[in-house]
Amino acid sequence: MSAYLHRPRSTLIDRPTPIQRLTRLEESLGRACPPIYAKRDDLMGLGGGGNKLRKLEFLIGEALAQGCDTFITTGARQSNHARLSAAAAARAGLACELILTESVAREDETYRRNGNVLLDALFGATVVRRPAGTDALAVAQARAEQLAATGRRAYVVGSGGSSPLGCLGYALCAEEIIAQEQAADLRFARIIVPNGSAGTHAGLAAGLKAAGDAPARILSFTVLAPVEAARAATLDLAGKTLALIDPARGLAGDEILVSGDQLGEGYGVPTEAMIEAVRLVARTEGLLLDPVYGGKAFAGLIAAIRQGAWHGGEPMLFIMTGGLPGLFAYEPAFRSA
Repeated sequence: MSAYLHRPRSTLIDRPTPIQRLTRLEESLGRACPPIYAKRDDLMGLGGGGNKLRKLEFLIGEALAQGCDTFITTGARQSNHARLSAAAAARAGLACELILTESVAREDETYRRNGNVLLDALFGATVVRRPAGTDALAVAQARAEQLAATGRRAYVVGSGGSSPLGCLGYALCAEEIIAQEQAADLRFARIIVPNGSAGTHAGLAAGLKAAGDAPARILSFTVLAPVEAARAATLDLAGKTLALIDPARGLAGDEILVSGDQLGEGYGVPTEAMIEAVRLVARTEGLLLDPVYGGKAFAGLIAAIRQGAWHGGEPMLFIMTGGLPGLFAYEPAFRSA
């Protein structure tokens, strides 16, 4: 599988990220709780850490290989990907421009100015804001054309860095997980992830398939799109990513499992289950989940355990995708709850 690593990469993380067992959380969930492990992709040091750095290694690497001087990407106001793009671009010596849309209907000052917004500015990114419903990628591409007219060269990538090239970062993560399983002499029955722009799930699925493993071990909880749209997008992206690794292999629809149970009222809208999950993990393990992605996905894991979906000795692996700065932007939601 590692044959595709000849592609340009900019090293942004130290790997492998550790896998830790959450024994105090298990105790709080009762005797029927299976072993729960967390893969700490939140511990990546650059820019506050988080899963987007795995994708950005390939995206920044290609931008540098193409001789680009500017990195342009899109996202919501509190986008983790935008924040880490700004940090990665700063390290690589690239200018960074962020096209951010008002995708979450919140106007409080904490949301508008704290969290990732504060860090975008600290990392030196130029931020362009657009209303909800704007085709942010079209705006980014138009900006790249403007820069080209002045002799500059921009690299453009869409929301979440979830292009097939970016998803190679999580295909590599799948290889990393398999190696860690073998070293620990265990096998995870389920690998749980949030699903926003679909890149984390798609990359993991492509990586497991390329390694001759089972993509259906992965279960994601959509936090952005309706469940059927999320499943279709994940399958399409996973197939395109797999084609970059091993064109002879394909993915079947039943190998992509996505749940819509934790979406709530929509992207970035807090739910009671998310708030409970964030508090429970913080108070039992001292670990911090973000309120938009990891908090909702972990709420799905907790709900499934309480409903008896998983039990006994079936180990579960939760990918902690980071996003800690988002907690500060959602302070009013936790205070009111």
